[in-house]
Amino acid sequence: MTHQLTIEPLGECIEVEDGQTILDACLRAGIYLPYACGHGLCGTCKVEALEGEVDHGDASPFALMDFERAEGKTLACCARMMSDVTIEADIDEEPDQRRITVRDFAGRVEGLEDLTHDVKGVRLGLGGGRIDFQAGQYINLTLPGVHGTRAFSIANPPSEDGYVDLQIRRVPGGQGTSYIHEVLKLGDAVALSGPYGRFYVRKSRGGPLLFMAGGTGVSSPRSMILELLAAGYRDPIMLVHGVRTRADLYGEAEFSALAVEHSNFRYIPALSSEPEASGWTGERGFVHDVAARLFDGLFEGWSAYLCGPPPMIEACVNTLMRGRLFEKYIFTERFLTAKDGTEKPKSPLFKKI
Repeated sequence: MTHQLTIEPLGECIEVEDGQTILDACLRAGIYLPYACGHGLCGTCKVEALEGEVDHGDASPFALMDFERAEGKTLACCARMMSDVTIEADIDEEPDQRRITVRDFAGRVEGLEDLTHDVKGVRLGLGGGRIDFQAGQYINLTLPGVHGTRAFSIANPPSEDGYVDLQIRRVPGGQGTSYIHEVLKLGDAVALSGPYGRFYVRKSRGGPLLFMAGGTGVSSPRSMILELLAAGYRDPIMLVHGVRTRADLYGEAEFSALAVEHSNFRYIPALSSEPEASGWTGERGFVHDVAARLFDGLFEGWSAYLCGPPPMIEACVNTLMRGRLFEKYIFTERFLTAKDGTEKPKSPLFKKI
């Protein structure tokens, strides 16, 4: 059974399967609705149901309050249609965003590599298929016997569309990452869907680009930087990649070689907890502190792309804005956990990104 969903102000009408969420149906039709967590926790995908009946599903009471439900608001990531529905959504169309439909893929593990003691590189073949995506987007991965899906950024550039490269850190107690590090082997079949996300380079602005990454947050910048350099981007590009110690650093040889080959690319690895007597002669400190030193605290004229854990992103945002970089030139992808669903949002800043 299907229902008809009309999306305003686009005026487009699509079919939605019984049990399918509004967000999933829109993404698979190539229609982008703003979203972040995908699990009813953050409220980014809030829309208004102008006509029809919806089931709010597992929407957090903090993300969708009782008075909002009474006013016809719902969260597209959780809402399932009980009838034909018309929604009104806050849809911003940007010149650099491509309209790409989300698809399902039958993947197979073609490569496994220990990048560090707790980061594994995983290459998933697509059985001869191709995945269309923008550098910076991510996929949802379904693993055998593991409940739910796990989101991982695509580390390879869009030109390499016959497979997906992932860089996955083992999270202590994490069911999905433990499976990947302990059980997953070459030849295993996995399911994935994508691409997801609105994290991509705003090329139409041009100008210098600053990438600030923490740990495996460097996956998306790798995809972006490889694509930009291959396409002949001429303005300055800088990557500041922060990890705790030398043992946590990976990708150094590749990025250093790119910096030699491309005069407009600069690579800065930064270690925050490296022992003083280790012989490390590179930058020390957290990503935001290192960037502030390199730029003398002033970032005006740049565009910044932030990838990493929430505390790192928050610190970088504060540093960039103090350094005269406006919010509209700072971009990040925010992944939330179940814990976020129990807390009221502290600020609306960057909620839409």
